[in-house]
Amino acid sequence: MNLGAPELLIVLVVILVLFGGAKLPKLARSLGQAQKEFKDGVSDGLEDEESKEVKDA
Repeated sequence: MNLGAPELLIVLVVILVLFGGAKLPKLARSLGQAQKEFKDGVSDGLEDEESKEVKDA
C-alpha cells in the first residue's frame, strides 16, 4: 500500500483537526519515545535469545 502526497496531506489534516496544533509536538515526542522503547525491547529480546542459544549449545 503506497501513500501518495494527496493521501498523506489528508491524513495530516485529520490529525491536525483531531489533536490540535498545540498538542502535535507532544504527540510526536511520545510516538518517538514509544518507537525507541519498542526497538530497545526487541533488541534486548534478541540478545536474550542469542545468549540462551549459546548456553544450550
